[in-house]
Amino acid sequence: MNSESHEQGEATLHLLKLCVGIERPEDLEAWQAGRALNGRTKFWHTTRMWPRREAELLKGGSLFWVMKGAITCRQQIAALEEEIGEGGIRRCRIMLDKNIILTSRAPRRAFQGWRYLEATDAPRDLGHIDEAGTDLPNELADELLRIGVV
Repeated sequence: MNSESHEQGEATLHLLKLCVGIERPEDLEAWQAGRALNGRTKFWHTTRMWPRREAELLKGGSLFWVMKGAITCRQQIAALEEEIGEGGIRRCRIMLDKNIILTSRAPRRAFQGWRYLEATDAPRDLGHIDEAGTDLPNELADELLRIGVV
């Protein structure tokens, strides 16, 4: 992905988030599809903190998912919505496009919460799950990433 300039000169900004309990983009797609079967028509991720750089995120930003120590895919951010949780605590619902876009693998260490990801640091797109072919089995790709080859 390349940094894109916008009317006010701001570059696209993204979020980076661990995808806990899910190991592969195909698993994320299956999990979200299962929720859709239960009546959910929109996809979102809820977080405690509201991004201060909201305007930059809403200019084409994506949520990049980290699975098993590497960025593997992303979903376009459609909107940020307020959600009031237990005890009246304000939370941020990150509304996501349903399409999951595979990216080149980029190693990332574990972290809590989410992080900003500048467009210049974002891995390149490989395509949608249903159209992107993978050259290597996931296990081999994970091992190559672990030893620093990819």
